[in-house]
Amino acid sequence: MDAHEYVVNVDWKADRLGVLSSVELPAEINIEVATPPQFPKGIPNVWSPEHLFTAAVVSCFMTTFLSIAENSKLDFSKFSCSAKGKLEQVEGKLKMTSVRLQPSICIADTAQKEKVARVMQKAEAACLISNSITASVQLNPTLYV
Repeated sequence: MDAHEYVVNVDWKADRLGVLSSVELPAEINIEVATPPQFPKGIPNVWSPEHLFTAAVVSCFMTTFLSIAENSKLDFSKFSCSAKGKLEQVEGKLKMTSVRLQPSICIADTAQKEKVARVMQKAEAACLISNSITASVQLNPTLYV
């Protein structure tokens, strides 16, 4: 596989607020990003780098799961996943130390539980974002029929 690059820009607006954009995406798809409210001058109700880090992990897990599920002919009717990224101070530096993924998958037949578990484990192992970060990624799935 050849290397790929993804271009993302940030333009500072005011205070601790900026706007993310990409020349590779339509101009109307911009995301405001700011310092989270837990920090001095942080802004509530705006995406933060910490949210985007966590979003990168959960969205990569989802797309990887969907690809592996399709290749495995896994029959499911719903997929959702909650993610919690944990920020801690480690050796005097702030660091995202873990991301807890809580996927919820609806299957039509309980006989597929083991197959779903295998697909989720494969997706976790193959997720390029999880493989690119030092934070641990924990999987805590829920299956329902």
